[in-house]
Amino acid sequence: MYEDLLARVPLFANLSWRERAWIADACRERDYLPGDDLMRQDNTLGAGLYILISGRVRVSWIEAGALIAELEYAEAGAILGEQTLLDEVSTTTITAVEPTHALVLPIWDFRMTLRDFPDIAIHLLAILGQQLRQREGTT
Repeated sequence: MYEDLLARVPLFANLSWRERAWIADACRERDYLPGDDLMRQDNTLGAGLYILISGRVRVSWIEAGALIAELEYAEAGAILGEQTLLDEVSTTTITAVEPTHALVLPIWDFRMTLRDFPDIAIHLLAILGQQLRQREGTT
């Protein structure tokens, strides 16, 4: 059901349709009201991948409970939180600034999928290796 949306996520783009279908089974649609946090910095609340279907969110950096910087605003089509699938903790806070509808892949459900279908993990390691080489300029 969500395979086409997941195909737009760089982390999953090279997976087979079947592998994306297994991951899609772990996804959930969620609605957020203005002021709701989708994800909190340095917290496992909301750890996972978000694909914004509609609405708008603010991505910010918060320190000691105070807003330090608004890093960006994201709208429908944005992909947020990929990194939390790997290391569990968000480095930013993501807050809805208008009613927002998102597809969410929670980290715990993602990890259960990897346990059930370990070939996906092997594919993801290759993709992450390629991305790391590109960032380092060693492709």
